[in-house]
Amino acid sequence: MDLLEYQGKQLFERYGVTQLPGRAARDVDSAVAAAEAVGYPCVIKAQVKIGGRGKAGGIKIAENADEARGYATDILGMDIRGFTVHEIWIQLATEIEDELYAAVVFDRAAKKSLVMLSTRGGMDIEAVAAEEPEAIATLHVDPLVGFKPFHGRRLAFEAGVDDDVVVPVAELLAQMYAAFAGEEAMLVEVNPIVITPEREVAALDAKVTLDDNALFRHPENAALTDPSDIDPQEQMAAQRGLTYVKLDGDIGIFGNGAGLVMSTLDVVTQAGGSPANFLDAGGGAKADSIVAACEVILSDPKVRAVLFNVFGGITRCDEVARGLIEAVRILEPQVPFVVRLDGTNDVEARELLANAALPGVHPEATMDGAAARVVQLARGAGA
Repeated sequence: MDLLEYQGKQLFERYGVTQLPGRAARDVDSAVAAAEAVGYPCVIKAQVKIGGRGKAGGIKIAENADEARGYATDILGMDIRGFTVHEIWIQLATEIEDELYAAVVFDRAAKKSLVMLSTRGGMDIEAVAAEEPEAIATLHVDPLVGFKPFHGRRLAFEAGVDDDVVVPVAELLAQMYAAFAGEEAMLVEVNPIVITPEREVAALDAKVTLDDNALFRHPENAALTDPSDIDPQEQMAAQRGLTYVKLDGDIGIFGNGAGLVMSTLDVVTQAGGSPANFLDAGGGAKADSIVAACEVILSDPKVRAVLFNVFGGITRCDEVARGLIEAVRILEPQVPFVVRLDGTNDVEARELLANAALPGVHPEATMDGAAARVVQLARGAGA
């Protein structure tokens, strides 16, 4: 779960991360009041979960109340690369003498947390990693040992941080790691950490990704979820207890078991098609869950054909067939379905579908054949 910048900063406050004063606002009057409280000059920053805010005009510096009102009016409601700005963050501006980059991320390959520090703050860290990997100091943290003060000092020395700010930078890294571990995050990133002319060190930004699976241990973080951020099909699927991931294609996919669905996506892609979703109904799917799955798939207006690929083990193929018959009767789909049923009660399932004579439903015996047929139908060829 990705947090907005101001939400990440509020989370940072729990761990004493040094930051500049700031307040969030959702309307223009609140923004002006926040600017007055924070002081001028202040930075007015669009709150969206994507980069490039500055280039899009989503970050402005206000010198007085009139400018704060004008910038807040312009930024609220702005579209930044497909994301609408509903909230802004008003933060005290400061002079910057130097910028650093720091992050704590979970390294799946090493099965440990990875702490990174670079003096290339304010830059695209991916580009730095590709062009100057030696400019990023890294350290894997043993979870049984934790992040110790000497770890932070070591990273600061290796990154080439100025001697007079090594200790405060190390302290900030320790605070970031404490937030990462304490909140069970997947990413805690600050770009940039700023060093002021007075040689003070502060986090100017906050990018935090929390582990959704750990939210039950952090009920205070569950409220940070933004329902408007969730894809409508994914939200609908979650309400129906289905595992669904929205993709960019036009062929709806239904399967039972994550491995089978992943294979189906691959086979459809190899056949020249583009899957619109990943939908796993799980083992033991019943007729009512089949109807719900069809409703979710068909709610995507880009879907031009649907592939049902079921291997009956715990799931009975005849139950799937009954669910599909019911779904066609209730939903009256306007797109063709290709159905491949194999395994438990597959003979009975094929008989049910043959007797139902559903319009637009095309049975196929093999997965490859089903993939080729659904791609053909999605392109408008065949009947």
